[in-house]
Amino acid sequence: MQLPWLQQPLLDALAQAQGHATLVHGPQGVGQFEFSMALAQSWLCEAQVAGATLRPACGVCGSCHLISARSHPDLIVVLPEALQASLGWSASGDDQGEGGSEKSSKTRKPSQEIKVEAVRAVVQFSQNTASRGRAKVVVVHPAERMNMVASNTLLKTLEEPPGMVRFVISAASMDELLPTVRSRCQAWRLPMPAAAAATSWLRDQITGLSEADASVLLQAAGGQPLTARDRHSLGLDATRWPQIPHDVSQGQVGAMTGWPLPLVVETLQKLCHDLACLATGAAPRYFPPASLPDSADLNRLTAWAAELRKVSRQAEHPWNLGLKVESLLLQARTVLRPR
Repeated sequence: MQLPWLQQPLLDALAQAQGHATLVHGPQGVGQFEFSMALAQSWLCEAQVAGATLRPACGVCGSCHLISARSHPDLIVVLPEALQASLGWSASGDDQGEGGSEKSSKTRKPSQEIKVEAVRAVVQFSQNTASRGRAKVVVVHPAERMNMVASNTLLKTLEEPPGMVRFVISAASMDELLPTVRSRCQAWRLPMPAAAAATSWLRDQITGLSEADASVLLQAAGGQPLTARDRHSLGLDATRWPQIPHDVSQGQVGAMTGWPLPLVVETLQKLCHDLACLATGAAPRYFPPASLPDSADLNRLTAWAAELRKVSRQAEHPWNLGLKVESLLLQARTVLRPR
């Protein structure tokens, strides 16, 4: 696992996570999926010494090679279709989609949810004997994406797993999980990385990135290094990030030109958050304080935040991007006009 801030939490989890189901939770961009996979790989690693405290996976045994090849028969990774390509894992469960045809799977939009078909595949998987005789592991990420039917389908197996099955349930938001799912797991919270470690890692990931720019990207991502890396790949530029509050107050796209709509909405939400912080005497989280305009009216900001939450739920809708962004900027300029 190439995330240095998770090395010690992994050692602690391997020593202390004794139950059949571990709930990994914490900030979204600190490496929950990578941590969950490292935990699963360590449980399946064939270099572990019987009776000794578990150690991180060796990376060279047959089991570790199979996981690297995404073909371990005793591991199933359950992801929303929309995340499978970016995380490098193929579909689990029903690959053909609800329509059941290859054509429909190619033309329909990948789902953001974990559907019941994938969870039914987990139930079937858990009932089979371990092929390599060590254990069977199920990784579900992010678990808050399970719809209600999928969550309820998982409950029975999660409560009384057959044989040697172990679960890693990964979630950024505990509140969005069913209480009955949470109660069946041993919770394990991942910490936010120290700024120095996160900045150093980010510079290694992005060629030519200065320490100052890495700090700006990290602040823009709320201290979450994986989020900072991903937002940079979508077009977030450290030198232009502080210009955004001024551009938005003037109703201009500015540094957000060419960004996908979800990133535009997320950025406006961060701006709204920081302005609300200033209005209440708190320190901003995402933007440098000097880049923010004079504090807007708190009532306007509260109403704006509510509107942005509505838009964020539909940000993946095939809007006319130019018109939608223009509408959002007009709304923002109205909110930020001097009182």
